Amino acid sequence: MQPTGAPLCLLLLCQLFPGKVSARQGCKSGRLTSLGGCCDLCPQGYGVAVPCGSSNTECEPCRENGTFSSISSATEPCQPCSRCPEHVPVAEVCTPTHDTVCAPQCAPGHYLPAENGSSSQCLPCQVCGQGYGAVTPCRPTDNTVCQKCPEGFYSEEKSYAAPCLPCRLECNEDEVMIRACSPVSDTLCMDRELQILKRTEGDPRKDHPKKPPLSESEGSASPNNSSEFLPPLPDNSKNIIPVYCSILAAVVVGLLAYVAFKCWNTCKQKKQLAKARAGELGASPEGEKLHSDSGVFLDTHSLQEHHPLNKAHKAEPRLYSALPPPKQEEVEQLLESSSHGKDWRCLASQLGYEEEAIDTFGRGEAPAHTLLSDWSAKEGATLEALCAALASIERPDVVENLTGPTEASSVV
Repeated sequence: MQPTGAPLCLLLLCQLFPGKVSARQGCKSGRLTSLGGCCDLCPQGYGVAVPCGSSNTECEPCRENGTFSSISSATEPCQPCSRCPEHVPVAEVCTPTHDTVCAPQCAPGHYLPAENGSSSQCLPCQVCGQGYGAVTPCRPTDNTVCQKCPEGFYSEEKSYAAPCLPCRLECNEDEVMIRACSPVSDTLCMDRELQILKRTEGDPRKDHPKKPPLSESEGSASPNNSSEFLPPLPDNSKNIIPVYCSILAAVVVGLLAYVAFKCWNTCKQKKQLAKARAGELGASPEGEKLHSDSGVFLDTHSLQEHHPLNKAHKAEPRLYSALPPPKQEEVEQLLESSSHGKDWRCLASQLGYEEEAIDTFGRGEAPAHTLLSDWSAKEGATLEALCAALASIERPDVVENLTGPTEASSVV
């Protein structure tokens, strides 16, 4: 009797199931495709690109120093390489078959402190400066402990591990101490046989002639010859300083001569200009009206004829400094009281003074007096030159005051 219906289906499943179980047990990956085939394993150094499913497993090689796969798998892809923490050296670099291996301790010059029982990031060790030594050098889990070098010890370097070193107590018999021990340097000794330290007895200290190298016989000379530390020979290069001073002095003298020549040339030109202007003033026609806004007429011919002072000028120029003090005061007051801008400043500019000198005169209480006193001390400071300058700045009132008599001088 053959089974029919549901019993038949159940019988077929029972026959197929043991076959699949036995096929999966014989597959290394333990995975089957949808068609019942065994899924392949990706070996070490390869990762799964396409997992096993309707088709077999597809593998791909892991990238050098990028990804790795340390196991054979039908499901795991390549894993990214790990990175060591900061200041932790790499013991083994990442390869396609194994991950990065970090060193068990920090890099030299760093330590890994413990915080609440767990390790944290590596920190740089404290560096002991010059004059300080490491009592406790930096360790993988402890920072440096520095201490100032006591007397008799020194430290010339900056380090996180070097301790203070003992100083050299004394120099040898054939040496001379140049510098004593300090916290930052050891005792410094120098050989007595050096030429800079040796002097034959009887030689004057101020003269240090150069000696030839000592021979063996000279080196074993009488022990009575004294050796002592002498200062180095004087630097003859300093003798060049007077040469530089002489060159500098020559340059300064040349500049002064140039300035003096320029001043003399300028004064000569000003004197010629003043004479030319005085000649133009004396040749002007009678009753000529000077260029001014005041409308004042000055008869220069009549002034020269009626005033004996002007007649004397024809024979010999009269200096401004020869004027009586009252006359000079009147001229100064006229120049300081002008309200049309044609005052002593305008006259100073006409006489050839620079703006800097004019500003200097203006800082005093009587600038016009200062100006005329300074100008009268120069060569060619005559009344004719002053009148020519006053006429150029259109101040005929001051010209009339200068050329008029002292008793009856008047301001127009």
